[in-house]
Amino acid sequence: MAAEVSSVRTVPQGRRFAYPWRGAVGNTVFFGLCLIAGIVVLLTLLAVIAQLVVESRPSIEAFGIGFLTRSVWDPVAEEFGALPFIYGTLVSSLLALLLAVPLSIGAAVFLVEIARGWVRSVLSFLIEALAAVPSVVYGVWGIFVLVPWLLEHVSMPLAETWGEAIPLVAPPATGPSMLSAAVILAIMVTPIITSVARDVLLAIPRAQREAALALGSTRWEAIRTVIGTARWGIFGAIILGLGRALGETMAVTMVIGNDPSIHTSLLQPAYTLASVIANEFTEATTPLYVSALIEIGLVLLLTTLVVNIVARLLVWSIARRYSQQ
Repeated sequence: MAAEVSSVRTVPQGRRFAYPWRGAVGNTVFFGLCLIAGIVVLLTLLAVIAQLVVESRPSIEAFGIGFLTRSVWDPVAEEFGALPFIYGTLVSSLLALLLAVPLSIGAAVFLVEIARGWVRSVLSFLIEALAAVPSVVYGVWGIFVLVPWLLEHVSMPLAETWGEAIPLVAPPATGPSMLSAAVILAIMVTPIITSVARDVLLAIPRAQREAALALGSTRWEAIRTVIGTARWGIFGAIILGLGRALGETMAVTMVIGNDPSIHTSLLQPAYTLASVIANEFTEATTPLYVSALIEIGLVLLLTTLVVNIVARLLVWSIARRYSQQ
């Protein structure tokens, strides 16, 4: 009898009965919902690519792979080539990163490691506010303020001083140019890279900083150690900024000059994939013209995907190399 009494479990007052099946069902439902969400995203991407391929088929059949290597863009003769736009997109985006990355990482390090109190709060708010500014506002500011200033204080002095020796700054220097587009893009991607890099640095435990200082490191050496630990997250922030730069449309369209030619000099006009779609889609009057613009959209989408895939593979390969050491 005592054994039977001792085998009976008593439930403390105030505690509800546990249902073991709830956890299993909840996990299954949650897993199913996440799986459905991932499949929907993948199917949406594939549907967009498929639709672009179907709509750009006349252009693909007319020009083939030569569409990517041709430099002619003549809607009247219906001769189309996307090479100047690919060149303008890649060069402006890479030059923007070259300008934005040092500033962004420096600002993130300052906010996390040096700034304190209200200074950190105010600067963080201002940086995040820059990311919320519409691109057309950047474009208007670029037309009336940035482009004239760059022409007078940067482009013309560079062309006059170094133009004959350095092809990248060869004259003539124009207002709307590749340099103007790169600067406006750098301003636009800086808040994104800074915000993400700041969050990555904040995720590094303070104990690591204190350990570096306790071992005799200077403050700069401790900060450098933290940056080295957070390098993969910072690289991810840079990739996010590159994605924004590749797809930016309005601001770049308003300051780049929109010239469908390839110029070695950064002081001359250029064109990007997004800009040509925005400028000429309403003017496309023939099926082949429309198909060529849609194929440019397909090229832009695939370029963005390839850049992100290559960056991810690079991160994985470097991380694997360090993990094996």
